[in-house]
Amino acid sequence: MHIFINSLKVLLKNKMLIFWTFIFPLVLGLLFNMAFANIESSEVFSTIDIGIVNDDNYKNNQAYNMAFSYMSDSKDPDRIFNITYGTKEELAKKLEDEEISGYLYLDEKAHVIIKNNGIDASVFKYVVEEINTVSNGISTIEFTSIEEISKYATSLMNGEIKLNDTTKKNMSYTMIEFYSLIAMTCLYGATLSMYSLNQILPNMSNKGKRVGVSPVSKFKMIISSLAASFVTQVVGVLILFAFTIFALNVDYGSNILLVLLLALVGSFAGLSLGVFVSTIIKKNENTKLGFIIGLTMTFSFFAGMMGITMKYIIDKNIPIINQINPVSMITDGLYSLYYYDTLDRYMFNIISLLIFSFVLIAISFVFLRRQKYDSI
Repeated sequence: MHIFINSLKVLLKNKMLIFWTFIFPLVLGLLFNMAFANIESSEVFSTIDIGIVNDDNYKNNQAYNMAFSYMSDSKDPDRIFNITYGTKEELAKKLEDEEISGYLYLDEKAHVIIKNNGIDASVFKYVVEEINTVSNGISTIEFTSIEEISKYATSLMNGEIKLNDTTKKNMSYTMIEFYSLIAMTCLYGATLSMYSLNQILPNMSNKGKRVGVSPVSKFKMIISSLAASFVTQVVGVLILFAFTIFALNVDYGSNILLVLLLALVGSFAGLSLGVFVSTIIKKNENTKLGFIIGLTMTFSFFAGMMGITMKYIIDKNIPIINQINPVSMITDGLYSLYYYDTLDRYMFNIISLLIFSFVLIAISFVFLRRQKYDSI
């Protein structure tokens, strides 16, 4: 307890660590709020005008027929598309006159023709890509007979099989910014554990040299110092939660206790990262600090902090990056609590973070045990 209390005092007197742990996340959260406060209110979604070449290729394609019929139902006030049917020449003229955002025609594959890039055109292209993916997937389903395929399609068209919208009504795509901010703050705990361990390692500081020749248990020193780092980090994360909830009105959903549990596990991951960096990198403290901050910001970038589409791009094209990215694990866990009714994906991210943490600690422990000093 004596070592723990004194380690806390040492950490709280370090102005640089206090800035990165307590002040920087609050400033960044305030900037996010100022930047995104009115972004969604200015982007009210309206029905998208598109065209479809209504030839035999389209009429005979059941997947596209059903999908676009469902998304352009005139009885649905929230329908996505308003469709104009015609020939290629007619639709090309309407596109040139900007009466539609784009048009679709089918031959061996689907073709989306647009004039200008924008939200409407992007939505149109994305929907066509998803229909193509789903229709290819359906073609691989094994039915016992052609009659079953016909029966299934008829049931879907007649409304006997329904699609239920279970998405949150207060869904906000800017939440990824605040989720990644929480995750980044958890990882910044690495600066605290790195600093604490540097004070114990004989090759890193004068204090470490004195500790190295002292009769005090090194295990107690390490555990007490890291516990002080963890407590300090958790306090910083709780302050950020309180600030974003009460000052910025950020909604983390109804499972606040599970959100806090994820933050605790994320802080532990940050702690393990700091131990790993402090043990592996044989440089001075400023070099280690710069490496941790750079690595954490890179993780945050891939998880969507600097652009909400980046996480989707990485997940789609290079999924391995975010599979080992602790910031992405935390943001994904927060998303799963907010959007899904089950805890399967949440628990997967919790377990992934724990595996990440214990792997880094195990590697660090091996390196610490191998360290020998001819003189201190």
